[in-house]
Amino acid sequence: MREDALLQVATGVHLVHGSHTNWIILTEGDAVTLVDTGYPGDRGLLLESLAALGHTPEAVTAVLITHAHNDHLGSAEYLSSTFGTPVLLHEAEAPHARREFLHQVSVGQVLLNAWRPGVLPWAVHALRSGGTAKIPVTGPKPFPTHGPLDLPGRPVPVHTPGHTAGHCAYHLPDSGILISGDALVSGHPIARARGPQLLPAMFDADRRRAFASLDAMEPLAADVLLPGHGPVHHGPVAEAVRHARELVA
Repeated sequence: MREDALLQVATGVHLVHGSHTNWIILTEGDAVTLVDTGYPGDRGLLLESLAALGHTPEAVTAVLITHAHNDHLGSAEYLSSTFGTPVLLHEAEAPHARREFLHQVSVGQVLLNAWRPGVLPWAVHALRSGGTAKIPVTGPKPFPTHGPLDLPGRPVPVHTPGHTAGHCAYHLPDSGILISGDALVSGHPIARARGPQLLPAMFDADRRRAFASLDAMEPLAADVLLPGHGPVHHGPVAEAVRHARELVA
């Protein structure tokens, strides 16, 4: 693991930079909540990140999924089938995780954008890392739709649809942290802008809803943003949302 791949953000909160995607490890004593899991090809790094904090996969109480793209869902089924770890997500995202349908950028869309800087290297990495592999989660479970979850970190789901129909961010009120998944990122291999932003439009299933979901994050009491892509962002989430809006306008 790279020395800078595992970052402690607050007590019991660590962000891990995978190959191109982040995941979050929330700990309370010997128990762990894992938010996202990276690409299928990131499994070794995922297990290494848990071990670096003194935890085995059996310690993972639940895997929370922001959304069911392969670069976030990668090892969820492995943990579920091997260790019995529940995989929890928004009810609208459960059929997506089962692969009853796929809200994901198509090969055709990628080819149409291949002329853009960074697209081809990103696409090659995604293919090599299992970005197009079919690895459905056989038993995803919808979590309660309101209030904190009874899991390490006490994350509060915030429905932020648009990138996918059931995309969720997770608010950690006690730590002043927002885990934003792909609803609000701070960088991406094909993004030219820096700082808080929406992903390039080709990645969103519904761009209008993705833009509108910024409203759900704006009032949250948080001054640290842990995105699905890019570095940790420090500063009020309301300001991060305004910056993202300005980039789209």
